[in-house]
Amino acid sequence: MKSKIELLAPGGDIDSIKAAIVAGADAVYCGLDRFNARNRAMNISFEDLQGILRLAHKNDCQVFLTLNIIILEHEIPALIELLNKLVNTNIDGIIVQDLGLLYILSKYFKSLKIHASTQLTTHNEGQIQFLSKLSVGRVNLSRELNIHEIKALTTIATENNILTEVFVHGSYCISFSGICYISSVQSGNSGNRGRCSQPCRDKYITTTASKNYPLNLKDNSAFFDLKVLADAGVHSLKIEGRIKKFDYIYTVVNSWKKQIQRFYNKDKLNNDNSDLYKVFNRDFSNSFLKGDINKAMFIDNPRDNSIKHLSDVNNYSTSEELEQAHLKLYKEKEEFKTSVEDKIKQLNIEKAPLIISISGECGKALKVSVKTPDTSFDIFSELNLADKGTEALNRKMVLKRLKAINDTEYYIEKLELENIQTDVFIPFKELTSIKNRILFILNDSKEIIEPVKIPITKKPNKVKIKPTLSVLISSKKDLYLCNETSADIYFQFPNSFKNGCSEFVDLFIKNKKLIPWFPSVLIGEDYNAALDFLKQVRPKLIVSNNTGIAYEANKLGISWIAGPYLNIVNSYSLLCLKEKLNCSGSFISNEINKIQIKQINCPEDFKLYYSIYHPIVLMTSRQCLFHQVTGCEKNKIDDNCIQDCEKSSSITDLKKNTLYIEKSKANYHNIYNETNFLNTDIVTDMPDVFSNFFIDLRDIKTETKIETNKLEIINLFENLLNENHESKREIKQVIYPTTMSQYRKGI
Repeated sequence: MKSKIELLAPGGDIDSIKAAIVAGADAVYCGLDRFNARNRAMNISFEDLQGILRLAHKNDCQVFLTLNIIILEHEIPALIELLNKLVNTNIDGIIVQDLGLLYILSKYFKSLKIHASTQLTTHNEGQIQFLSKLSVGRVNLSRELNIHEIKALTTIATENNILTEVFVHGSYCISFSGICYISSVQSGNSGNRGRCSQPCRDKYITTTASKNYPLNLKDNSAFFDLKVLADAGVHSLKIEGRIKKFDYIYTVVNSWKKQIQRFYNKDKLNNDNSDLYKVFNRDFSNSFLKGDINKAMFIDNPRDNSIKHLSDVNNYSTSEELEQAHLKLYKEKEEFKTSVEDKIKQLNIEKAPLIISISGECGKALKVSVKTPDTSFDIFSELNLADKGTEALNRKMVLKRLKAINDTEYYIEKLELENIQTDVFIPFKELTSIKNRILFILNDSKEIIEPVKIPITKKPNKVKIKPTLSVLISSKKDLYLCNETSADIYFQFPNSFKNGCSEFVDLFIKNKKLIPWFPSVLIGEDYNAALDFLKQVRPKLIVSNNTGIAYEANKLGISWIAGPYLNIVNSYSLLCLKEKLNCSGSFISNEINKIQIKQINCPEDFKLYYSIYHPIVLMTSRQCLFHQVTGCEKNKIDDNCIQDCEKSSSITDLKKNTLYIEKSKANYHNIYNETNFLNTDIVTDMPDVFSNFFIDLRDIKTETKIETNKLEIINLFENLLNENHESKREIKQVIYPTTMSQYRKGI
């Protein structure tokens, strides 16, 4: 029999966590004040976490900690310090995005349960198998998947001892998570660092389709889809909302909990979701889950839809009636908020107090009596007290030796030493042993884990590196470059080539110099087509932005390079790629700046790559972006849209920044920055670091103008690598305007 489906709730602050517990959540996910992907939430301190763990577990609720951002090199020591604390807590899971952190956890902190964040964009079988290699026990699947794709991946996950969870309520992202850079590029507030400023919710100059918020989706709600999710084998239903307040959390969790209880009691499911409309919402859609990606998923207003929904349902005839209804709803909300406040006030996250009494006399064992609110126990020293030693037992010395107890779900409220003989001694290591035995009992008979020291990655021996150039193309008309230059030529596959696999097989067999470049997103049949290509062609080398393809390439003995959209920003991510997937080299993320790049250490026998010129992709979406921009004649996306549609357009925000929308054949919709990225400085800033510099010469329209042909561009960049001092000026003369703000700002 399948286990009951879990209800997983967000907790952006203490009150929200309490509200989730009161409403019946089976688990909550929350973040500390560092290393988590919701910096705008209040978050909690480590001290708070201990009390929250005690409260949650007392109420049969698990707690998962979000460490789901990419980790910069200089943050690794602080991260290790935190992990050394977490291993001695009762935390139920750690939610992770960064490959370096996945590597560290799987190798050095094996007692911590690892959950893969939605930021890892997990959407194919190979990614599941890759995560299994890194000891991941649970994965949050991409929000864009439909129920058939979810069911197929859940089957694979189960075979690999991985549980799946699916977002069922809260904000939709217009972009695939983890590969959205719009906030990062525009303001330096990276979504991969929990700082997304949500420019997709911003107002833009009115589009041709008469829309002001062309990127704004309705909220996700699968409230009526519980049965199909359970039938698909999904383990956990996840609610989004760590920046929402406690009354929102209580309402949503309470509604979902009752729906789940009805399902398991074999009652008729509730077909009334009116309570969900009483708290913040942008109206609701379940279209990704249904596989019905349509125009109705958009709403041209990012603000709360509660009042409008009330008006639509009741069809008020006058403005006075609407105003009265508005006041009534507001009053109802305030009364409800007060009632939830009263409930959560009953919950206490303070740590449990301990009374510790110490007694004994010379020649006898030291007795330590510990009293908790629930029980009491005695610990005896293995050595007898002596009349001489290093330091006589006293309050200050005992508190110093037992202070680690205060880092648990308990704290020492009172220490009694009245019944101990004066001027008696015991070795410090014996007091440490007593402390560990106390912690063992307090921590549900779990052994205390001593702090782990992670080997520090070292700078490789300085070796003279002569960097080479690589070039990305995506059109057959550019194949002539293979015969005209010594640069490596990468050819980008589209997101969907299930209908053109044989054509690509022929293309690469005839053009041996071409190196396959795999995109970030390959779902279902398109992923299978990619595998067929690998098996038929067996290329010597590929570049992959998808760990699923990388996993399969490694199985086939194909050498591979990690692409720039795997978000590599630290040395341990490089170790992960090399040791777990036999990767031969990796691009370093363009999100980080010069100083952040310099801190990364490259493993031995491993190559580093960097893109010095490319159109900046801001997001990739499974939705049609032309619905709200140019007024696409189709109401929903079908397979012909993906395979055949070829359009471009643009939108402009109120600061006059233009975003370019492109849909090419067999690809998802992409949004590009106004100007392309160009960074010639890094070639001289970091000599002998990068083995290869990369330029993207695909035909993507932006404001950047190119005043020469592609072969001449390649020659100019090769001159740059050959230390031609005029090349920087010449490149900027023929490619303009450009930006390198990310290299300056970083994340």
